[in-house]
Amino acid sequence: MNPVAFTIFGQEIRWYGVLIAAAMILGVAISYKRAPKFGIEQERVIDLCLFCFPAAVIGARLWYVLFNYELYRGDWSAIINVRQGGLAFHGGLIFAIITAVILCRKWKLNIWRVMDLAAPVIALGQAVGRWGNFFNHEAHGGPTNLPWAIEVNGQMVHPTFLYESIWCFILFIFLMIITDRRKFDGQLILIYGILYSVERFFVEALRTDSLYIGVFKTAQLVSIAAVLLCAVIYYIKNRKNRKNSSI
Repeated sequence: MNPVAFTIFGQEIRWYGVLIAAAMILGVAISYKRAPKFGIEQERVIDLCLFCFPAAVIGARLWYVLFNYELYRGDWSAIINVRQGGLAFHGGLIFAIITAVILCRKWKLNIWRVMDLAAPVIALGQAVGRWGNFFNHEAHGGPTNLPWAIEVNGQMVHPTFLYESIWCFILFIFLMIITDRRKFDGQLILIYGILYSVERFFVEALRTDSLYIGVFKTAQLVSIAAVLLCAVIYYIKNRKNRKNSSI
């Protein structure tokens, strides 16, 4: 597939950027509509997005460059050129969360409610955005003879972008369905953290373009840490909620 969607005044607009932009717009629209369910003013959704989206892009790029530093050493133009891809989801999510925490403290918002509001649309954004990897011929797995394999450079490989896209869309639907049943603030984002990280751990094992810390795949290490952290926090918050409910 051609990675270029269309051209405006001689400037190529890539599918990667189009899909990320579409995911952001969808996320804002859904979150804006659902904000009152979480006791959050709708205008605050816009305010948060204006800061968190740029932070996510910066974080995603810095994370990718950090673990591929030898490719970018001394070349600042290459470091800031995201048009060719090279955005790492975990870096983007971490920077966005840090930014949200700072803003919530400043604006006196409940960070757990904000995260619960964001959880489903984060999953939806991944489901949509992963197709940018398809157009860029990246984020695929190793060779396979499975019927749904895709061809990259003349070889049939695992469409790992597709695996993650499907999982994240299912996760989006699931989180939307259980929103009204949540028992404590933070439940949705913690469920997201656990379920997404489990999927990412196994899908990452198939990928051929992973970032590494030594001999370990960075995304797998982060996924393990995320599952453990989210599970512990979930247990503590759920136990506290049950205790308060029994009083």
